[in-house]
Amino acid sequence: MNATCWHIRQARPADAEAMLELWRSASATPSVTDSMPDIEREVATDSALVLLAEIDRRLAGSIIGTFDGWRAHVYRLAVHPDYRRRGLASALLAELEKWFVRQGARHINPLVEKDHPDAMGFWQAAGYVYDPRIVRHFKNL
Repeated sequence: MNATCWHIRQARPADAEAMLELWRSASATPSVTDSMPDIEREVATDSALVLLAEIDRRLAGSIIGTFDGWRAHVYRLAVHPDYRRRGLASALLAELEKWFVRQGARHINPLVEKDHPDAMGFWQAAGYVYDPRIVRHFKNL
């Protein structure tokens, strides 16, 4: 147990609306896949692990991990502003990293918004290296 008494669990399809609200509260940049059907589908897939952290039955954090057999990817590491700086993001990441190891992953790619200094600092403190050689391209369908 920890000083903040959080509980980390796998997300369920019924959590989709609360996850969207968490991401809005955490100032996550909206994405075309920020919808209840997309979240419900991701929660149900075997190639993804969606973890949620609760404090006093309130959604306090989330993280999404996918593994395609080649690389592990991390999305939507978000902590509600009321619960930041308590180790919750690190706890979510540690649980996800354990899952990646069990999947056989050898390389993890977190998707991090570079204009969020707290996020950049978190990942560097967690031992992840910023790679300026890589540029992300995308196309919404």
